[in-house]
Amino acid sequence: MHRLFWEMSKLAFEAQQVIWLRGIELAKGGATTQREAARMVSEKATAGQQAVLKVATGTAPIGIVRGYRRKVRANARRLSR
Repeated sequence: MHRLFWEMSKLAFEAQQVIWLRGIELAKGGATTQREAARMVSEKATAGQQAVLKVATGTAPIGIVRGYRRKVRANARRLSR
C-alpha cells in the first residue's frame, strides 16, 4: 500500500510539472499551440482506454499508475526541450 501511495504521489507531482509546461506552451500561441492542444486531448483518451483494458485484464493498481507515470515523464521531457 505504501508503494502505491508513493507512486501516486510522484504521479501527482510529475503531472503538475506537465500542466505547468503545457500552460507555457499554450500561452505562446501559434500552430504549435493547436498541435499541443489536440495532442493533449488524444493522449488523455488513449490513456483512459489503456487503463480500462489494464483493469479488465487484472493489472494491479500500481502497474496502472506506473503506466501513467511513464507517459507523464515522456511529456515532461518533450515539453521541457
